[in-house]
Amino acid sequence: MENRSKALNDFVCAKIGYLLNSRDESYVRASLAKLRRGIGKKPGSLPDIWEFALENLPEEFFSRTDEPTHAEWAAHMAITLFALHQQGKNPRENPMSVLGEPLGSAVRMLKIRRGESAEQAIKRRFDAVVTSDSPEELAHHLRGLIQLLKSEGIPLDYPQLAKDLFQFQKPESRDSVRLRWGQDYYKIRKDKETDGQ
Repeated sequence: MENRSKALNDFVCAKIGYLLNSRDESYVRASLAKLRRGIGKKPGSLPDIWEFALENLPEEFFSRTDEPTHAEWAAHMAITLFALHQQGKNPRENPMSVLGEPLGSAVRMLKIRRGESAEQAIKRRFDAVVTSDSPEELAHHLRGLIQLLKSEGIPLDYPQLAKDLFQFQKPESRDSVRLRWGQDYYKIRKDKETDGQ
């Protein structure tokens, strides 16, 4: 599974990297707007975003049935949620996809920035994400969390999120993803936290 996770990570990294580094600002804005319309929708249901969610996806990830694979869901969710997170921000000056910023750490930074009064509400949203039972439910709860991260300008590692979402959909690896998210949420990283205040 590690090779498949890495291939998915690389795919999402390339797609987001292309958007972050493109000099064609109108193309990037239009592409991000198209991608945002795909949040919470089934992979493949919007032909406008196939080039981002399916083009160059390793063939091993393609569905052989009428239902999207775990990899198709993971790539679709990561790329469409990135589009929401990047909305209103210049991709080259203020990228919202930053390697090394996993979900739990980003949510912890959100808790720090919002203060004690918001801690319980943020934890409830995070708990809703980690206890989701379906890709649709996961996308729904992640959307709310991403909107909060966006409002505070806190970036997220979207290629890593895609790997996590891929593994989260598999019952045998779901708890290990939950554990990693929880560890990142509670881990103390003083260097970043003191710089972020």
